[in-house]
Amino acid sequence: MAESKTVENPKPGKKPKKVRYLKMKVINDLKADTITKNVKEHVESTADLTTDDSTSYTKLKEHVHSHTASVVPHEELPNVLPWVHTAISNAKRQLLGVYYKVKPEYLQYYLNQFCYKFNRRYFGENQFDRLLIAAVSYAPDFKSRIYNRNYCG
Repeated sequence: MAESKTVENPKPGKKPKKVRYLKMKVINDLKADTITKNVKEHVESTADLTTDDSTSYTKLKEHVHSHTASVVPHEELPNVLPWVHTAISNAKRQLLGVYYKVKPEYLQYYLNQFCYKFNRRYFGENQFDRLLIAAVSYAPDFKSRIYNRNYCG
């Protein structure tokens, strides 16, 4: 999922939407119930969703402010869902380039790390300070936090 905002007058060659935050979650299937459950957990009810016209997204309109689904030709994908595809391809590239033999049980951790870095990309010099504060104030509950983490933020 990518939270994005439309850019008024995008510069030539730039994307028509500006991304703010990403969330990535490993799911077992693309059934409508699975997708709807995840949207209910991670997306506010006031959100406006833009998706492709998959049958998995048929129940989303009941849980958000508006849902726009359209059949998107392959050549139009960069204009309709630009940051979703960019984020997925960048995450794949990081997994293939940095990690060796990615195990499925750790995939959510890798996605969490990618989202953490992406969502804090503009922190600049403050990023280390923010990470240090988060590390010092974090109270781990190893059984639930480490072995059962299921979100990215």
